[in-house]
Amino acid sequence: MACVVLITCVGRRVDIVRAFRGAGATTVAADVDPLAPALYAADRHAVVLPVTDEAYVPSLAELVAEHEVSLLVPLSDIDQLMLSRRRHELDALVLLPPPDVVERTNDKYRAHVFFEEHGIDSPPTWLPGDVPDELDFPVLVKARFGFGSRNIFRARDREELAFFLGYSPAEPMVQAVCKGPEFSVDVFCDLEGRCLNAIPRTMIESAGGESIKGMTISDPELVEVGRRVAETLGIVGPATIQCFRTAPGRHEVTDVNLRFGGAFPLPLAAGSRYPELALALARGERPEPQLGEYREGVVMTRWLGETCLVRDGDGFAPLEDTQPVHVPERDAVLAPAEDEHRTLLPE
Repeated sequence: MACVVLITCVGRRVDIVRAFRGAGATTVAADVDPLAPALYAADRHAVVLPVTDEAYVPSLAELVAEHEVSLLVPLSDIDQLMLSRRRHELDALVLLPPPDVVERTNDKYRAHVFFEEHGIDSPPTWLPGDVPDELDFPVLVKARFGFGSRNIFRARDREELAFFLGYSPAEPMVQAVCKGPEFSVDVFCDLEGRCLNAIPRTMIESAGGESIKGMTISDPELVEVGRRVAETLGIVGPATIQCFRTAPGRHEVTDVNLRFGGAFPLPLAAGSRYPELALALARGERPEPQLGEYREGVVMTRWLGETCLVRDGDGFAPLEDTQPVHVPERDAVLAPAEDEHRTLLPE
């Protein structure tokens, strides 16, 4: 019997839903938006309450019971902490670390302090009231609790720094600008926090904080950075670790996101088998680490896609799943009326 996976906040992540289906799972996609395209890539789908609604978790528990779900995979930062704290209400494996890990990681300043305390390189970072008088510009004003590269501003001097600290709509922090090439490492850890694999990639081009062009690379140093960060933090499931190589042997970690990354198709194509590993954990198995086992030199270049829907009762359904609509024959559409002395198309 196929493992049933509930994937929350699916949004546009058709790629992830399809990957779990390809791994042999029965997928149930959930989102608050009935027009979220990834809903219609799943075997089953449900439009759910907003994450802020008190009944959000109970509504997911109903889906778990109704569809006999054994694995729950969140795709967004917005419900991670709630699901981690209330996993006992869900009769399924929630693919998230404990709440303290989620809190520490989603708070970028706390994550920075944690990295420094554990000997992991991280760029100098300050809360607004702790910014030193002597400061090398430019610096970044970043959201302390942010994701998707939102609310990040580059300040070139004190005046701009003061402006952006007041302008930012999110609680800000200040971080030194890293010099050197940027890399991302896609990791996956088991329920004990062991890193099963770490796949480094370059970011050739990004849009809105998501990589749209990138390449997997062979780099043992980055594999070790991914493993060490993941296991030190205590990650369970997927995460994307972003860092800069600021000097030989030095990799300053700037962000860790506890979910499948925007460039998920790239490590998948390189042989990550992360959906299969997640399903194995749901079955109670204990896969062995395969660090460094992936294909280097795989390049991803993303393109636009779409799903066309039509009204179906109170909701929507993919156009191809509905009854065909009669379309007049081409000749009947193009033929002129009998009393017209013109042609619509050349002979």
